[in-house]
Amino acid sequence: MTGPIRAGAERRYIPAMGRHWMLFLYDPFTRLAGLPRVHSELLDRAEVQPDHRVLEIGCGPGDLLLSLSRRVPQADVLGIDPDPAALRRARRKAARRNLPVRVEQAFADALPVPDGSLDRVLSSYMFHHLDADQKVQAMREVRRVLRPGGELHLLDVDGTPRGGGKRHQHPLLVDQPPERILATMRDAGLTGAAENGRGQRRGPLGRYVFYRAGT
Repeated sequence: MTGPIRAGAERRYIPAMGRHWMLFLYDPFTRLAGLPRVHSELLDRAEVQPDHRVLEIGCGPGDLLLSLSRRVPQADVLGIDPDPAALRRARRKAARRNLPVRVEQAFADALPVPDGSLDRVLSSYMFHHLDADQKVQAMREVRRVLRPGGELHLLDVDGTPRGGGKRHQHPLLVDQPPERILATMRDAGLTGAAENGRGQRRGPLGRYVFYRAGT
């Protein structure tokens, strides 16, 4: 079972692979699990344009950011994550590929971006790492930083209880059914919150759902 890791003296977070020592497994795991295909599906839905400013929340080692930068090299792309080790890996990947992505240490509920400055906010398999209060504040922050007409595109595991119900559910997925995520978006003031498709196959963490909301 994963647990929160301390970030400095004040904040705690869950790293990309659940444990810091497992970070070296991230790239082979995500390739074997088909995450590049899932990321491509997310980017198809986001329709990022060359003049867009884009933020990824919970970028980890940077795979989605790099895929976006290869696809739309003119876009202004920033990723945030609380894990400095994952950010170092993301910077190394970007430098090797000569891709102009930037990453910064920050948390989903305190985005280091001015009000109304972004065209797209993306997030992939991060939202289930947040507790209920952090989810609410993160969506308020997304609403704050999106400009009029901007869009949030979020991908995450489907937390709908199956089989034995909540008793056999991973603790991170208890607050993760799609209707709860959509309600959190709407309560934050985002408009048009809706499912934007479901994976036809199982993703790296099971069944997954795409969400879209705007301003």
